[in-house]
Parts: sequence; C-alpha cells; structure tokens
Amino acid sequence: MRALILALAVVLVTIAPVSGNTAGPRAGDVTVETNKPFATYVDALREAIRENGFNIVGIACANCAIKGAFQETVPGNRVFLFFRPDYARRMLKASLAAGIEAPIRLYVTEASDSSAVVTYRLPSHIFGAYGVAELTAMGKELDDHVAAILDTAASKP
Repeated sequence: MRALILALAVVLVTIAPVSGNTAGPRAGDVTVETNKPFATYVDALREAIRENGFNIVGIACANCAIKGAFQETVPGNRVFLFFRPDYARRMLKASLAAGIEAPIRLYVTEASDSSAVVTYRLPSHIFGAYGVAELTAMGKELDDHVAAILDTAASKP
C-alpha cells in the first residue's frame, strides 16, 4: 500500500504543471468550495460516502507520500475512490469497456485558507460519452448520488 501511495505521488508530481494550478476545468468537471477545514471535511466525506451506501475502494494521499518520502510538506489532498457492486454489474452489462471509468473519484484539495475544495467529473459526462442508453441513465443516477454525498458531508459539523 505504501508503495502504491508513493507511486501515485511520483506520478502526480511528475505530471503537475511547473507553474502550479494553471490548467482550467475540463468538460464535465465540477468544483465545490466547502468552506470547511480540510481535515474535518476529509473525515466528513469518508463518513458521507459510507452513509450513502457506497463502498470506499481506496483513498490516495499524495501529500502523505511526499512527506514520507521526501520530508516535504505540500497542501493536503486526497482522492476518494468509491462505487457500489450494483452499479458495477449494470455498468459491465452495458459495456465492458466502461469498466475503466469506475470507481467514481472525488479529488479533495486544501486551499490556501486551509479549507477543502472538491473537484470531480460528473458521472453523467463520463458514462454518457459511451453513447449507450443504459450507461447514460446510470451516470445521471450517479450524479444525484454524488450530490447527496457532498450534501451529507457539508451538513456534518
């Protein structure tokens, strides 16, 4: 697991633009400023994902790996990866190729004021690109689930 986190950190550092946050949003991206402290929000999001019936399949922490490998401190970030078996079954029944799109990913970053910012790609955008009616419908359902997860996390103290 530690090797996986370190590898992710190396990839993120390698592909990150030298001048910082220069890339704009991509089609289908949503960014939510939570106005909650980063660490508090990360804990709330973990709980919210589970409370909304999804399984967390991984949480990547590049800043943890960087600190461990290089003793450097960078702003906090987490990538939450989550899904549900019923959606996996539907997705794969509709398109084996769409399997690369799961799990859903939420990227939580620590802003300069120490608040959490969430960025994700709309599942409807991801799955709708396949042009398969079943995937398009599933993506729209998942949009609602992600919104509910974010609402649940935001409502936590």
